[in-house]
Amino acid sequence: MAVGLVVFVGIVALAVFFVVLRGEEQTLVPEVRGKELTQALLELQVKELYPRIHLRYSQSSRERGIILEQEPLPGTIVKAGRRIRLVVSQGVVLNRVENYIGRNIDEVRMDLLTMGAALESPLLTLREPYTYDYSPAPPGTILQQRPEAGTNISGPINLEVVVSRGPENILVTVPQIAGLELSPALELIGRTGIGFEFSLRNTHEGEQGGMVVSQNPPAGTSITANTMVSLVVNTPAVLGEHEVFNLFSYTIPRNPFPLPVYLDAVLPSEEQVRLISVEYLGGNFTIPYRLPIGSTLILSMMGREIHRETARN
Repeated sequence: MAVGLVVFVGIVALAVFFVVLRGEEQTLVPEVRGKELTQALLELQVKELYPRIHLRYSQSSRERGIILEQEPLPGTIVKAGRRIRLVVSQGVVLNRVENYIGRNIDEVRMDLLTMGAALESPLLTLREPYTYDYSPAPPGTILQQRPEAGTNISGPINLEVVVSRGPENILVTVPQIAGLELSPALELIGRTGIGFEFSLRNTHEGEQGGMVVSQNPPAGTSITANTMVSLVVNTPAVLGEHEVFNLFSYTIPRNPFPLPVYLDAVLPSEEQVRLISVEYLGGNFTIPYRLPIGSTLILSMMGREIHRETARN
């Protein structure tokens, strides 16, 4: 009886020992300073650590959402479940006009919108329409601004900018697209960034369907970057019972310079497939597609959805 009691007490003591150890698991605090808040939270979650967030204005609008300070410091060994103090930048309190020359116009626009959302009345807004000029700088780069950087902000100000269209009359060489199947043709167009316009025709005897059968201008021709290349695709001879082959068409307003455009398809299985990603100047955006009936086609520009439709016969 005494021996049994000793064994029982030993087992209980061992169980308590392991419970205590489990409750005191230790982990290493990661370095999250300089990282975006989302990334920092993911890294803390992996270490079973929890944030205590404090917001603070900083010296640059580019620091908005970035971790400025953390406590404990990286490399500190703490118990799992510990709260980590994070100081996150909420951007700047504008009192002077920043230097926006050399920055992308869309990046600056988003920064100003974000900062203005925290105020009753935005202190600095972009005056539209922008003035555009040809320049060796990448399209969308701010070349000039008024008022100049360093101007004191004592009330609401309209910021006037001159934006680069990119080099004038830049020449590109038309790639060999005729003879390619549809998917590699769309991939090549996305890489080269040429202007394009598709049309469909029936498949002739002896042809393989779903191919680019002709192009104009021909491969090797030098053209200006805004010249459209006409491409003809033949329809597949045979489709699956629940498939459709058709031409997506949507008119995108002309832009001063090419902007990133994406066409995605969400299949009935909810799988998402990207059909094309390309820098596009605007105009009639046409893409042939072969998809399951009922798929949803989603057209986006600069990450924002502008149109969707359903693939039907």
